[in-house]
Amino acid sequence: MSAIVDCTGKDTQKLLVGSAAGPAGRVFSPGHRWKVLGIGVAANASFSATFSGIPATAVVLRQGYHLSNAELGLALGLLGLGVALSELPWGLLTDRWGDRRVLLIGLGATAAWLLAMAMLVVPTRSGIPDVALLSASLLLTGLLGGSVNGSSGRAIMGWFRENERGFAMSIRQTAVPLGGGLGALVLPSLALAFGFSAVFGLLAGASALSALFAWRWLHEPPTAGHVVSSAAAGPAPLRNIEVWRIATAIGLLCFPQVAVLTFASVFLHDFVGLGTGPISASLAAVQIGAMVMRVWSGRFTDRHGNRRQFLRSCSALSGLAFAVLWVMVLASPAMPGGQSFLVAVLPLVLIVAGISVSAWHGVAYTELATLAGAGHVGTALSLANTFVFVGFFLVPVAIPGLLHLWSWSGVWLSAAICALVARPVFLRPV
Repeated sequence: MSAIVDCTGKDTQKLLVGSAAGPAGRVFSPGHRWKVLGIGVAANASFSATFSGIPATAVVLRQGYHLSNAELGLALGLLGLGVALSELPWGLLTDRWGDRRVLLIGLGATAAWLLAMAMLVVPTRSGIPDVALLSASLLLTGLLGGSVNGSSGRAIMGWFRENERGFAMSIRQTAVPLGGGLGALVLPSLALAFGFSAVFGLLAGASALSALFAWRWLHEPPTAGHVVSSAAAGPAPLRNIEVWRIATAIGLLCFPQVAVLTFASVFLHDFVGLGTGPISASLAAVQIGAMVMRVWSGRFTDRHGNRRQFLRSCSALSGLAFAVLWVMVLASPAMPGGQSFLVAVLPLVLIVAGISVSAWHGVAYTELATLAGAGHVGTALSLANTFVFVGFFLVPVAIPGLLHLWSWSGVWLSAAICALVARPVFLRPV
C-alpha cells in the first residue's frame, strides 16, 4: 500500500491513494477536495432544480394538466414522498458501496427517467396525462433522486477537515437554493413557451451532466473510511437518540420551508395578484438569499464552534418571520391601499421568511454527521433527509385543506408553529 498523506493538502503537494477504497496509485492534487465539493454542488443543484423547480411551475402545471388545488398538492407531495421513502436505503447503500457508485447510479437513473417523462408524460394536442400518471411519475423521480444527498455529503465529510466541514457542507447546501432559484427563474417561462417536454428535458440534461462530473472526478479520499468525528466510537446512527433528535428537528424546520417552495407561487398569484415574472423573481430572491446565508452560517459556526446555538436561534427567528406574515395576511383586508399594499409588502415579507428558514442547512447536516461518527455519515444524512422529504409529501397535501378551512392565514400560522416547535427539539449547546 502506498503512503497515505493528509487529504487537506496542507503539508503536501500530492495525495497518493492505495487503499482498497480508492483507485490504486491514484494521484490527487492538493486542491482536489474542491473538485469533490463542486461535484456535490452540481449533483444537489441538478436535483434541487427538479424538486424545487417543478413546484415553481405550479400555476402552469395546474393549468396545463387541468388539476385542482388538491390534485396539484398530491402530485407535488408525491415527489417529496419518493425522496422520503428512498433516502435511508440510499444512505445505507452509500456507507456500504461508497459515494461514487451510488451517486453515478442515482444521477444516471434520474436523468433517464426525466427524459422518459419529457417524451411520455406531457400534455399534447391529442391528450392530457391524468393526475394518477403524473403523480406516479413524480413519485418515481423522487425515489431515484433520493440518492444525491447522503452520497455527496459522505464524499465531502471524507475530503475536508473538521474545521472546514461546516463551511464545505454549507457550500454544498447552497446548491439547493441555487438549483431551486434557477428552476424558479427558468422553468415557469419555459413551460409557458415550450411546454413540459422542455422542462423535463432540461432537468434530465442537468442530472446527466452532474453524473459526468462525478464519473470524472469523484473518488474515495486517501483517508477512506476514517471520517474524523468526536462520536466515532458511539452507537450506530439508527440507535443514537441524539442523531434522531437532530434529524427530527431538521425535518420540523423544513416544513415551513417546503410551504414556501411548493405553494408560494400560488400564494403570490392567487392572493397577492402577481404575474409569472414577479413570482419567479420573488422565488429566486428567496433562493439567492438562502445561498448567501448558508455560506455565511457555515463559516461563522466553524469559527465560533456554536452550531447548536445557531440552529436554535434560526428556529426562533423563522417562527417570528412566519408569524409576522400570518398577521399581515390577516390584517391586509383592513389596511389602507388594499391591493397596492399586498403587491408592495407581502412579497418582501415572504422573501424574508423564506430566507430565514433556509439559512441553517449546512450547519445542521455538519453537526449531524459529526454526531454520527466514522462510517455512518451516509446513513445519518439520509435519515435527516427522510424527515425533510416527509415534509415535501405532507405539506403540499395539507396546504389545500388549510386553505379550505382558514385560507392563507392558516398556512402561515402553521409554518410559524412548526419552526417554533423545532427549537426545543434541537440539542442544547454543550
